[in-house]
Amino acid sequence: MQNHFELFQLPQGFTIDLTTLEKAYREVQNRVHPDKFSHATDAEKRVAMQWATRANEAYQTLKSPFRRAAYLCELNGIDLQVESNTAMPREFLMQQMEWREALEEARHEEDINALENLEAELREVRKAKVAHVGARLDAQDFEEAARGVRQLMFLEKFGEEVQAAFEKIEG
Repeated sequence: MQNHFELFQLPQGFTIDLTTLEKAYREVQNRVHPDKFSHATDAEKRVAMQWATRANEAYQTLKSPFRRAAYLCELNGIDLQVESNTAMPREFLMQQMEWREALEEARHEEDINALENLEAELREVRKAKVAHVGARLDAQDFEEAARGVRQLMFLEKFGEEVQAAFEKIEG
């Protein structure tokens, strides 16, 4: 079975042209869209639906820098060990603790400005981490990239917590 990059005829690497990805996705979807198979047999309809679903999943994976990085690690034989490998650099853990304290304080005081500042800082750290992971992936340093992907997982989860705090305060 071809991988997501092969499905869209893209070079396998972290750095991709999102416009090219979008165009390739639309081309694949146009070929396999279930509406094109309305007069086909049930088996052909099922296969078309499976291909459409697979194309959508591949597109969502490659469109997201975080998911693309994790996928590239897995393609290159790196088990991200997300459940068992939670070891992180000390500075990263200290940053997490500071952010958690700031989030709790912002929640408690219902301080939108503090949340906005936290979100902006998180966005910058995430952007830098994605750039680092991308560079490691493009350099074929999959072990270091995997460490960065695990950190990105923490950052993504924390970002969701910040969003939830916004939603709770804003009602």
